[in-house]
Amino acid sequence: MASSRWDHVRLEGEGFALRRWRAGDLDALLRHADDPLVVRGLSDRFPNPYTRADGEAFLAGRVVDLDEPVLAIEIGGEACGSIAIRQGRGERDHSGELGYWLGRAHWGRGVMRRAVALYLPWAMQALRLLRVQATVLDINPASARVLQLNGFVEEGLLRGAIPKPDGLHDLRVFGLLRPPEGTDR
Repeated sequence: MASSRWDHVRLEGEGFALRRWRAGDLDALLRHADDPLVVRGLSDRFPNPYTRADGEAFLAGRVVDLDEPVLAIEIGGEACGSIAIRQGRGERDHSGELGYWLGRAHWGRGVMRRAVALYLPWAMQALRLLRVQATVLDINPASARVLQLNGFVEEGLLRGAIPKPDGLHDLRVFGLLRPPEGTDR
């Protein structure tokens, strides 16, 4: 993997850590990512089945830009999910889009809620973001709840925005604003 300014980042959470993805994470990535229930609520950029070639492409930075703060969620010494913010460009460089996923073995324990709570303030400061947006498919209410518990406000609905094998799905849009320095908003 190419070096990045995020190489030495390690954020310790309750029962997990956030750190840079490593080439040695391939087997764990395949174990957790090759799950149709994980993929069900994610972008088509996340394939199913999730093959060794897909994992190698991800870890090589050919799927997402690893110069962005793309961190693995590590539990028990194993990478079992990911969290990232893709920063906007040009006039939107003050904003970013949050994305995350977690292996099914760790669902229902509050891990993602805690991971977002740990990652978000760090990433917003590191990237100097004033706004973060996230989108959630209508079939993923647990992810919407993670965002709401972390202060995101539901801002809108894109009806029929995402085709999946079972039909068109709505995309819920959430946003979080950080007030500018020196304001009490």
